[in-house]
Amino acid sequence: MSTNNLFSPFNLKTLNLKNRIVMAPMTRSFSPNGFPTDEVAAYYQKRAEGEVGLILSEGTVIDRPSSSNDANVPHFYGDTALNGWKKVIDEVHAGGGKMGPQIWHMGIMDNHHSGWVPPVPFEGPSGLNRPDFRNGISMTEKDIEDTILAFGKAAADAKRLGFDTIEIHGAHGYLIDQFFRAETNLREDIYGGKTLPERNRFAIEVVKEIRKQVGNDFAVIMRFSQFKPSDYNYKLAKNPQELEAWLTPLVDAGVDIVHASQRRFWEPEFEGSDLNFAGWAKKVTGAPTITVGSVGLSSDFFGAFAGESSEPTSLDELNRRFDRGDFDLVAVGRPLLSDPNWVAKIKAGKTSELKGFSKEALGALVLE
Repeated sequence: MSTNNLFSPFNLKTLNLKNRIVMAPMTRSFSPNGFPTDEVAAYYQKRAEGEVGLILSEGTVIDRPSSSNDANVPHFYGDTALNGWKKVIDEVHAGGGKMGPQIWHMGIMDNHHSGWVPPVPFEGPSGLNRPDFRNGISMTEKDIEDTILAFGKAAADAKRLGFDTIEIHGAHGYLIDQFFRAETNLREDIYGGKTLPERNRFAIEVVKEIRKQVGNDFAVIMRFSQFKPSDYNYKLAKNPQELEAWLTPLVDAGVDIVHASQRRFWEPEFEGSDLNFAGWAKKVTGAPTITVGSVGLSSDFFGAFAGESSEPTSLDELNRRFDRGDFDLVAVGRPLLSDPNWVAKIKAGKTSELKGFSKEALGALVLE
């Protein structure tokens, strides 16, 4: 099956992409004390030169004292870190690419295996990362207000530095997702509630502040997931109606593109249809969507952490769904960790040259 349609342009506001392939955000702890290095810039530039349409950075944390649980995850605040990100975007542009930072607050976290802890306790809606696991404090309304402003400041800095878009990390059990989830949001004020639309308030206010800071013409992406790292079968929205009630207010608040994270893109989201998460998100909101989840590989991301290797697989099912109009963009993670030229090889039909993925690639910034 031809991949030609994946190499058609995509244009929306500040995003003018040469193809539909997105480098998925993947946490890389290669920024000592939160400062991106020259090697980080070279890593992203190589992917731009390798024909990636849009690069989304690793998660990069906003200006809150406990937004990160890892000393070497990059910051998106402060002169030193932002100067590092300026070099990154300049080199990506020089390589012919487009890029946005994924702005992030981890919320309540497990302590990092290194023993490093932030200077103040982790913060979240109710001090919980998952049911019965408390490892931090419940945010006051002032904490929440300051966090919303910090998201807005990060987005404004991204625009000022010359990035083409930003992505808000609202998935995978981190802070925004902790507000979405009933089991981790036990609040009884305006940021809590028995229903998902009520618990949407924090995320909506984050989006509105970001939109206020960047203006109407700057493209804003937001990443969502149903699954949680502690529960792969979890669903915030149990049917299409609940999905619409969750996502549509966020699109109305200013999200331009919905990044629908799932472990395997080919798995249906709800019974009675083969549409995946991105397909349903597009259907209920009308917004463009990004699909992601084991694209081009034989096993999922979480298997990699358990030491599983993955082999290259056919893109025929991905193309079938893309050509049907289920989603607009395709995010690829691990293949681009292992091989900066993965997209160029797909474009040239050199599938015999595609590499598999092994756990070792998680521990290096691969430049060749």
